Amino acid sequence: MIFLKHFIHNPNIMVGDYTYYSDANHPEKFEYENVREVYFVKLIIGKFCAIAMGTSFITDDMNHPMDGFSTYLFFIFENWNNYTPSPNKRRDTVIGNDVWFGINYTILPGVNNIGDGAIIGACSVVAKDVPPYSIVVGNPAKIVRYRFPDEIVEQLLKIKWWD
Repeated sequence: MIFLKHFIHNPNIMVGDYTYYSDANHPEKFEYENVREVYFVKLIIGKFCAIAMGTSFITDDMNHPMDGFSTYLFFIFENWNNYTPSPNKRRDTVIGNDVWFGINYTILPGVNNIGDGAIIGACSVVAKDVPPYSIVVGNPAKIVRYRFPDEIVEQLLKIKWWD
């Protein structure tokens, strides 16, 4: 287990204090083995997150364009920029604070926000945004319940204990 912040070198991956990654096999390689493509977008992971082994963050940079004449990634080659959708249409993936990720999950392109205090169940495939303090499981991941009643969630979001 390592605190990730100290092992990230890619400027497009930002990790908050005390967020850890647990993996018996080379956890220091997280940014190379668990994050798929961060060239135009950012992966921002909040503070105090717990990330289990077998993770996959697939950012919007891996999403093939679907609004052009082809799904081919022409924009990665020189002089094709005028003929393909702009990679600037892509959005960052933002993970809140105090998020717990179970083993072997996948965050797909298009997921732009996983809220504070959320829990991502083991082997889940997250295809859309996750509200704060929700518990999601399955493929595709669905909300099975919230950790607390709305009033408590509202208070937790207000006090921001992680700051």
